[in-house]
Amino acid sequence: MDDLPKEKLFARLRLRGMNPEDDPEFIRMAGWTRLTFALCTAGAGIATVSSSVPVLVTMMGIAVIGAAMERHPFDYVYNGVIRRFTGTLKLPTNGVPTRFACTIGAVWFLALAVLFHNGFDNAGYVLGAMFVAVGSLVSTTHFCIPSLIFQFLFGDRSLIIPSITGRARV
Repeated sequence: MDDLPKEKLFARLRLRGMNPEDDPEFIRMAGWTRLTFALCTAGAGIATVSSSVPVLVTMMGIAVIGAAMERHPFDYVYNGVIRRFTGTLKLPTNGVPTRFACTIGAVWFLALAVLFHNGFDNAGYVLGAMFVAVGSLVSTTHFCIPSLIFQFLFGDRSLIIPSITGRARV
């Protein structure tokens, strides 16, 4: 499911706080770790295009749960339904960098809701488009900018360069 070289895939999963396994079953499942990001991105896109404060507030609540728990609510869509059809492993729990990304997402959804609620639609469209761009990046490449920010500020900076280059840490 992934076109990334294994080294780059593993580096990007480590950046997000996972411990990837060099196991064919893990590698088959790895692409599905992007599903939650894709669903959040879709929600952000729909809410932005429609300027929907209720959808944004709902997405913010979902992101808050994702930030607080080791499993994001959307992880249950894969674990409970999709993997029954794919025959793949359960998603691993989310590490602190991924939960930090959910925290950023929750704040971003709140900002969007406030902008649209107060009639600042153009600013909402710009901020929403930025959310969709960041979410699309991780949804398609596993590269998570909020996780990179977490590692830079609080975590293991040695994870950053390998996630970009795909080369092993030195």
